[in-house]
Amino acid sequence: MPAKSPRKKTTSTVFLSELSPLSYSQPKAPAPQPTSAIQAARALAEKGDVDAALKLGDYIVALFGNTAESIQWYRMAADEGSAEGQFKLGDIYYNGKGVPKDHTEAMKWFRKAADAGNVRAQITLGFMYHEGREMPRDYVEAARWFRKAADAGDAHAQINMGLIYSSGQGVPQDYVFAHMWYNLAGSKATGDEQKKNAEARDSIARKMTPQQIREAQRLAREWKPSK
Repeated sequence: MPAKSPRKKTTSTVFLSELSPLSYSQPKAPAPQPTSAIQAARALAEKGDVDAALKLGDYIVALFGNTAESIQWYRMAADEGSAEGQFKLGDIYYNGKGVPKDHTEAMKWFRKAADAGNVRAQITLGFMYHEGREMPRDYVEAARWFRKAADAGDAHAQINMGLIYSSGQGVPQDYVFAHMWYNLAGSKATGDEQKKNAEARDSIARKMTPQQIREAQRLAREWKPSK
């Protein structure tokens, strides 16, 4: 088992990813498409094709913003079990895009998407539990949702797992695991984000023994994303 450092009390945490549930949960729609592409997507969506319904919703958003029609196609995809459609509906209701804000409805769809493996929904729930938004603050639940996204290979979630393990919020404080998650996140980052990850990792390393650092490096080398 990795060696653990003495637990310290923490009053607050600043996420290096500098993302809020709102800024992270806003999907980017594709650029406007030719009329022929929209017509082709509509023809397939009307036959029940879920992927086409998502594309059609995105095309409409790109041209006109969120409208009753785009929401109709996202809802069709969500009702058919599409995690991406469920996430997009959650985003629409949470931010009031084309509909009145409804956080209860938003949370229903975010949770469905997260349970189905949508990484953005998992991170959104992690932030909401961590910050106490729309639900009581719960660091254990926050860590659980961040861990799911981190295990899938998402760098933002891996940064947050590094912070959680370094502070001991929702998990036992463990510098070895913190160092491992920072390493993994840093391997995907570039530029300023990579520098921030390295600074966080090196700050943790100064509190670790050489043996703990080697163990963290070994865990990072052997880590594989969940399927």
